[in-house]
Amino acid sequence: MTDEALLQLLHDAADAVALALASVHDWGPSGLRLGQYAADLDADAAVLSVLRRAGVGVLSEESGLEGADRPLVVVVDPLDGSTNASRGLPWFATALCAIDADGPRVSLVAHQGGGPRFSAVRGAGASADGHRLSPSVCTDLGAAVLGLNGLPREHYGWAQYRTMGAAALDLCAVASGVLDGYVDCVDEAHGVWDYAAAVHICREAGAVCEEAFSRDLFVLDHSARRTPVAAGTSELLDALLAARAR
Repeated sequence: MTDEALLQLLHDAADAVALALASVHDWGPSGLRLGQYAADLDADAAVLSVLRRAGVGVLSEESGLEGADRPLVVVVDPLDGSTNASRGLPWFATALCAIDADGPRVSLVAHQGGGPRFSAVRGAGASADGHRLSPSVCTDLGAAVLGLNGLPREHYGWAQYRTMGAAALDLCAVASGVLDGYVDCVDEAHGVWDYAAAVHICREAGAVCEEAFSRDLFVLDHSARRTPVAAGTSELLDALLAARAR
């Protein structure tokens, strides 16, 4: 499959989720897992209907890992920011990252609340609705506007912060320079589906991303949890990692 065909497949999967969400009337809990909504399962069924036909492996937050031995596995969060979606806050997305033996290859974060679609192809940069992405050039933590997941034990010295509740979109905001950086302030909070596509987009855009405890971010393990930190510049990333380590 070419990169172009693979990106189209991810768009098709995101389209299927958008169609499914348009007919959702039950935004209550699924009753199967704490924090899972009935809409999460609708979104997952829509994604799987597209990806299974394509014959790729899938690692989904909602349904686990299948086809792990296939040369291409798509890591997917069918509905990132589902609490936002359930309350009518337009900050939620479908995040998909196609991973092969060399790592992330093609990624898509489709803003399902009316925003752009962010995409990246390995070695070819990142874009939002066809417009090339460029991260912030901020190097001074004291001037930075950050996205946070959770709250830290102390003020890092930032200028301002936002806590918006959808890691994939928060990280894409770093890729596009809307936010200067992002810090996951909660240990072991995120599965690979939460951040994989967006971290790939960040790196292809020229932003820098690391794991707070120096672990590999791209793992095909449904039980693994990671703590991503990102910034537009290496200087700001170093400052964020040091502040978080305190």
